[in-house]
Formats: sequence, C-alpha cells, structure tokens
Amino acid sequence: MLLLSDPRLLEIPVEDTGEPLIDLTDVSDLRIDDRKADPEGAWRRLRRKVAERLLIARRALPDRFDLLFIEGYRPTGLQSQYFSEYLSHLMAQDPGLSEHAARIEASKYISPVEVAPHPCGAAVDLTLTENGIEVDMGTPVNQTPEDSAGACVMSAENISPGARRARQILTEAMDAAGFVNYEPEWWHWSYGDRIWAARTDAPSALYAPL
Repeated sequence: MLLLSDPRLLEIPVEDTGEPLIDLTDVSDLRIDDRKADPEGAWRRLRRKVAERLLIARRALPDRFDLLFIEGYRPTGLQSQYFSEYLSHLMAQDPGLSEHAARIEASKYISPVEVAPHPCGAAVDLTLTENGIEVDMGTPVNQTPEDSAGACVMSAENISPGARRARQILTEAMDAAGFVNYEPEWWHWSYGDRIWAARTDAPSALYAPL
C-alpha cells in the first residue's frame, strides 16, 4: 500500500498545468453535499479537468446510482492544521509512538502538507447515492482508521457484502475516469497529484498546491 508519507513521492516532479480552480456549482448535474462547507466555498472547487473527469465517472455509474461530492480543494493552511492535530492526537493516544511512526499512521487519514492532494485541487472526497439515498459504504466518509477498526481501507474485509459491492461500483466508475484511490480511504480519489503520478507511472504530477 503506497502511503502519502512515503518519501519517494517527494521525488516526483510537479509540472503545473496552470488550470484554474472552478466552482462545482457552475457544473451541471453534480450533487454537492455541504457537510464540509467553509465560508469561502473552497470545499466545492476543483481543477477544471478534475471536475470534467467527475462527469465521466458519473456517466459510468449504473442506473439509479449517482455521485455525492463532499470535498475538493482545501487550503494549505487548513491541511497543515488537520495533519498537526491528528498527529498530536495519535501521539497522545500512544505515548510510546515515535514521531516518525506517528507520521506514517497519520498519513493514513490526513496527508502531510508537502504532498497533499487536496491543496492542489486534485482530490475529491465523495460517496454514492442510490435513488437519491446515500449508500452504505461500510463506514461514514472521513471515519478514522481507529474508529472504523480499519474498515475505512478500500479493501477492508470487515464490511458487509452490500458495502463491498458499493465500493466496487464506485471503483469501476472512478477508474473509468482516470482517478486513483488512496487505499486507506475508500472515499478519497485524485487525478494529477503525486500519488496519481506514482500509481500511473506518469513522469510528473500535473498540479502543485495553490
């Protein structure tokens, strides 16, 4: 499993395309949830081609299913705050944990800011609906590894057959649009960031932090 704490990711060059962030409220046919809303509306923004690929993924879903978008762009300062808070939480929970080990564990839930996909406008957190009702995916979006007993991992076995099927439906649609999943988080998908470059053997990432 390739984690965002892996130092090899920092060796991947970034050649930013210069694409702007766009507001998903200007994109027709995308359902946007407001549970991660911020006053500036940053959460509903993505790089233009990332947003276009979401529409491709949506069209690849079976009838009755739809994407429910939860979070996209996250300012660098907020990403750094989230990571520092979660790192401190893990070290407080286990005082014997070294900072290095804690950073590895923290990266399973919050990316270190230096490689984080969300501040690049390259990542989406999302889930599925079926007939307009949010689907059971095995865990809520953004549930931590400790709170979910590891069920937040895409390949987790401690979820129901229905949740496993739903994850497969989501995977097939997102794969068809060129996204890659961050394996510790079934809801997190990205295109054009460093982990996407590593997983697809691209020579460089397409998006730098904004």
